[in-house]
Amino acid sequence: MNSNFDIIIVGGGAAGFFTAINIVEKNPKLKVAILERGKTVLEKVRISGGGRCNVTHACFVPNDLVKFYPRGEKELRGPFHQFCSGDTIDWFERHGVELKIEEDGRMFPISDSSQTIIDCFLSATQKLRIPILTGQSVQSLFASDDFWKVETNNETFLCQKLVLTTGSNPKIWDMLTGLGHRIVSPVPSLFTFNIKDARIKDLMGLSAFAKVKVKNSKLDADGPLLITHWGMSGPGILRLSAWGARELFDKNYQFTLQVNWLNEVTFDEALETLKELKHEHAKKAVSKKSPFEFPNRLWESLVLASHIEAETKWADLSKKQLTDLANELTNAEFQVNGKSTFKEEFVTAGGIDLKEINFKTMESKLCNNLFFAGEIVNIDAITGGFNFQNAWTSGFIVAQALTEDFF
Repeated sequence: MNSNFDIIIVGGGAAGFFTAINIVEKNPKLKVAILERGKTVLEKVRISGGGRCNVTHACFVPNDLVKFYPRGEKELRGPFHQFCSGDTIDWFERHGVELKIEEDGRMFPISDSSQTIIDCFLSATQKLRIPILTGQSVQSLFASDDFWKVETNNETFLCQKLVLTTGSNPKIWDMLTGLGHRIVSPVPSLFTFNIKDARIKDLMGLSAFAKVKVKNSKLDADGPLLITHWGMSGPGILRLSAWGARELFDKNYQFTLQVNWLNEVTFDEALETLKELKHEHAKKAVSKKSPFEFPNRLWESLVLASHIEAETKWADLSKKQLTDLANELTNAEFQVNGKSTFKEEFVTAGGIDLKEINFKTMESKLCNNLFFAGEIVNIDAITGGFNFQNAWTSGFIVAQALTEDFF
């Protein structure tokens, strides 16, 4: 049995729903369906942002926004001029969802619940009479001049236009390879570092703003660094993992991490400051109070790592101890041995080669009437709402292109 639609969207996630809703709102006459292989839809939305759903980021200038995308920076410039973070806020407000900005720029629904976003999408699809067909695992895709044939484990669908919003789905990528597309092999992005080191062993939960660098490479980043029971996490580490996704994969996640706990302060500047402190606090114990803007317990650990006894007074520090301490502060080396997934929000770098997509429409350059939105393409971002913004923008552009096609 064949089911006929004008447009079929494969993938019941954020990008799929956003695309479908925008298509039918622009042209209610179009017959659109969402196919989802699982029993439930919008699962990634449900768990994102710790169950709060980090919808977007308060960065409203396209040329600034693209800088948060290790892969896709150049290609997203045009799309973001069409639909940016401000448009996302307007869209959700029009659909009854008010967003709020947190201190770090991340934006969430004021309800602090991802269910608000899920309810918004389900309500819109119901109102627009868009069928959501679950348990439909695509087995094959066939293109003719006039239509696409989509065969699932349950039935066969025919449509004029096909939109794939299946994220990092290897089975769909294999089908696209069969259609001539090149897939950039996926590797993990946004992960934390496994480190066993006496200096951080008992400091779980401590955070400091630091500069981090992969030794003997050009990879570096800065931002809050969080010490965890398995090693290091926090925005600075996640940023480094995103930009270094391929290089760190090639290293099999075994490398030396250099940490500057004083961020931009150089070794020479730190040494000079320590000499001044030696003079000013001569009679005080070095380990007792951090003279820098990070926790006392971290300071104490770095002091002990510099071969300075807990009760040693500033006046008694030798030249070598001062040098060792300056080094621990600005260039502490940690052996990374593996990675851990960041929460449940698994993000990959990889997907459809960006050269094979027309970013004015998100249509395939190789297959007519085939469109893409979301993480199925080789675009990914650092944490903070940016991956969702790519889903909204690409979905909006697909909707725009398709509704114009049918007029």
